[in-house]
Amino acid sequence: MDKKTRTESEDKIAVDSTTHVPTVYSDDWQSETTSIGSSLYRGLDENGRRYQTLSHKEYLIPSDEKQFETYEAGHLVALVMDSDHDNPLFRAPVKDPKHILDLGTGLGNWAIDVADMFPTTTVRGVDLFPPPVTWMPPNCILEVDNITEEWTWNEPQDLIHMRIMIGAFDDAEWTRLYQQCYDNIRPGGWIEQLEASPYIECDDNSLPADNILHSWGPALSACGKRAGRPLETIDMMQDAFRKAGFVDICEKEYKWPIGPWARDQKYKEAGTVNYQHWMSGMEGWAMWLLCKFGAPEPWSHDEVIVYVAKLRAELNNPRYHTYERARRVWGRKPFPEEIAERERNEANKSTPIKVEE
Repeated sequence: MDKKTRTESEDKIAVDSTTHVPTVYSDDWQSETTSIGSSLYRGLDENGRRYQTLSHKEYLIPSDEKQFETYEAGHLVALVMDSDHDNPLFRAPVKDPKHILDLGTGLGNWAIDVADMFPTTTVRGVDLFPPPVTWMPPNCILEVDNITEEWTWNEPQDLIHMRIMIGAFDDAEWTRLYQQCYDNIRPGGWIEQLEASPYIECDDNSLPADNILHSWGPALSACGKRAGRPLETIDMMQDAFRKAGFVDICEKEYKWPIGPWARDQKYKEAGTVNYQHWMSGMEGWAMWLLCKFGAPEPWSHDEVIVYVAKLRAELNNPRYHTYERARRVWGRKPFPEEIAERERNEANKSTPIKVEE
């Protein structure tokens, strides 16, 4: 039976009335992010950002130093929001895993942390662009590959993990990806995915109805539809898991504050880092979508820069108690005997009852 964990997303986050912007916001967070120096990984430069060239299909998120900084901040937000859990990295009840696969590994933070947690487990992180990592645990492998094509890994996985893959694929590619996950997970193994919404939300009306921040989610979502890359990944995961054949599907919902306006220390820390996540991430999240699929016609590079600057200025206002929704979903691949029993039950239901006259 599917389970829904009651979480903080169902409640309003208490506001800290003592927050002052200059004491907590900084423009140079993690500015020492390591650079990819090799010319082998130059990628495609467009609108001042670098994009991967491995896939024949354009990818909407850049693969450059600024985006890697965004990945690092996002990883930390996720950790802080689950810091009250024994394992803040994932919720699937995986025991003694032998093989774990991290799809869309980004900077590789999650794969490296999980490899540290399970020293005897082979953790493989895969993405379209090589992360600027100079060291990793010996049991961690970071690979460059296109996960929408036929997979080359033969080991049955105990856990396949995905995070913030919003807008990565069209509907057909998502269906194929989930099927490949199902086929490559051992019976009894797990899949888990964490996604966030592109919409900026507010519960207490502190954000005026006509504020430009309200335009962000609808603008990007409309571009995603025109691009054939739906951005509503957060809301489709559970059904997609079920259609692929997974069972025991669970979910946890979150509200990730944007800024340190919350009273609770966990939310305050998460909001502080999430503010940096948005400051470094918005340009990259918007550039490809708006320059290719903006309305009423594609935007220019300068128009995107000006728009993002206005958004940043508004997010910098501590009076606005904004947040984004996030959701974690995990499910199990059934054992063969479970599948056989389910098929028998379905067959019995579909068999017409013969009535004697």
